[in-house]
This record gives sequence, C-alpha cells and structure tokens, in this order.
Amino acid sequence: MRRLFPVTDHTAAPTSAKTSPDEVVADREWSLDELADAYAYPAGPLDPAGTGAWLRANMVSTLDGAAQHDGRSQPISNATDMRIFGTLRGLADAVVVGAETVRQEGYRPARAREAFAARRAAAGQAPAPAIVVVSASLDLDFSLPLFTAPLTPTYVVTGAAASSDRMAAARAAGAEVVTAGEGAGADPARVVRALAERGLTRLLTEGGPRLLGQFVAAQALDELCLTVSPMLTAGGAQRIAGGPGLAAPERFVLASILEEAGFLFTRYRRGL
Repeated sequence: MRRLFPVTDHTAAPTSAKTSPDEVVADREWSLDELADAYAYPAGPLDPAGTGAWLRANMVSTLDGAAQHDGRSQPISNATDMRIFGTLRGLADAVVVGAETVRQEGYRPARAREAFAARRAAAGQAPAPAIVVVSASLDLDFSLPLFTAPLTPTYVVTGAAASSDRMAAARAAGAEVVTAGEGAGADPARVVRALAERGLTRLLTEGGPRLLGQFVAAQALDELCLTVSPMLTAGGAQRIAGGPGLAAPERFVLASILEEAGFLFTRYRRGL
C-alpha cells in the first residue's frame, strides 16, 4: 500500500522512530499500528456540531457506484479493505448498523483483538466495540450470538412507539434497548446523542445504505471512509447511501487517499 494524499513532506521529521517519510509513501504492506495511526479519531472535542461524538462511516463502492453484489459487500472488497475494516472497528467505541445489514451480512459480536488491546486500554475503551443495531420493526432473531453472547453489550436502538413486545424480547435476550425517537423508528441525530450520553463517542457505521442515507440526510455524519473498488457490476445494486436527499449537497473535505492493487482507500471529513 502507498499513500497518495496527503503527500509526505520529505523535509519533515519521520512519523516515528521506525518509519521514515520515504517509507510512508512507498508501496509496501502497512502494519496495523500504522493503519491505526492513519485512521485515528480526532483528538480533543470530537464533534463540532456539539453532540459529543464523532460518527464515521466505512463503505465500499464499485467504479459504477454499486455498494453490493448479490446483496453483499464482500464480493467487491479485498484483503486490504478488510484489514482497514478491522482497524476501524479496533478504534471504535461502537459499530452502528441497520437491521437489514445485520440479517444480510450475518453479524456476530465484535471480538477483542490483541493488536488493539493496549491502544484501547489507554483510551479507556472496552476490549471490543459494542454493536448497535438500529431498527424500527425490531424484526431480529434475538437468539443469535450477537444478542446472547457479546463481549460487550449489544444495543438495539428504536423509537418510543416501536412494539413493546419486541423491545421486551430484546431485553430478555440481554440487549440494551435505547429509544431515540418519538415514532416507531429512531431519529438519526438522536441516535448519535443517545450513544454519546452512554459514553460511546467514537462511532463507526457500516451501513447499510438506508441507514447511512438517514445519517447523511440528518447531517449527522462527520467522516466517510470510502473504498473505491476497481470493479464494475452494472445491475440495480444500491449506492452507498439511499433514502431522502438533502435540499443542497453537503461538501466534505478530502483527508487522505491510500492505494493498493487499484483499490483506493479514501477518507473525507465534514467541511468546517
């Protein structure tokens, strides 16, 4: 892998005692520590909008804009994309995901990884990120390990008018139920605030497209980590974000680009 942007200043001091500027730019395999440094959450107050949290999304898209192939993201990904996927999870307090993605991708509890143990302990984080499932219908199989055997509690976020029976079933399975909206579904901005109130401030959403579209429409997204896959699929696959649009496009600022084997690993942040 090599860094395409920002271009390293060769007159600057090395980024660490073990890494020179030339090595950062060179095409080589990066360590997990280097990836973690490259994708670190902002220092200091996380969210300029005042929610107390920083919400980043991690998505993959083909050249023709497809976020999935045959309903799953794995066919358009690669090994390095999955390493970055694991790194982003290793840095997050919580992974926020829609119910449909839980069903399609077969979500399981996040696991603790030794590579991130010291970094997480120093940041005061749990050994593994919590999984947060956002659902209006609560049409979920609460007998799955995601709910019954997580290392850290699984959260189910819904609206106050959601089925009381399904909320009770979620609690009985061991999930923590959070209401973040007055209707049956959760309000995206309130989801972020509710998680921040529970000490979950470094947030990562992995979609799906409907949930990401809701965060975008609510202008609750702070950062997008987008892998551009050098593949074409055609067909009618969803884009990375769907649902209602913004009245005017919101501009994000390019933060970094990494490249390997034709895959571009980009990172954009909300413009200030």
